[in-house]
Amino acid sequence: MKPLYETTIINTGGREGEVHSPDNIFNIDVAKPAALGGNATTATNPEQLFAAGYSACFNSALELMLEQGKVDFSSSEVTATVSLYPDKEDKGVKLGVKLEVTIEGVDHAVAEEYVNKAHHFCPYSKAISGNVDVEISVK
Repeated sequence: MKPLYETTIINTGGREGEVHSPDNIFNIDVAKPAALGGNATTATNPEQLFAAGYSACFNSALELMLEQGKVDFSSSEVTATVSLYPDKEDKGVKLGVKLEVTIEGVDHAVAEEYVNKAHHFCPYSKAISGNVDVEISVK
């Protein structure tokens, strides 16, 4: 199947390195968070990158669902919190995600309906379904 879009990002140095696109349009230093034994730094980390991607993708899916449903709304916001938890199965770590969603200009029931539709439509939600615990709250 031909992809609609694809991108490539290269990492060197793991959590203490950098990530970049082959054309160097995207180039960011990464570092281990202080909470995991790293030094305080302005570099990002994989969990922040995942939260950024998931929140943007989910909000795009949400706005598409609202537009397809002809729902009049003034704005939407998705806050993604990505956490690392101990994984008892392999003694490693696993991801958990909390999404806080706000849709201005619609009542709570409508917001919940469309957040649910977005969760079933969003490629990130589909990709991690059954693998990552996702908790969604509608504000």
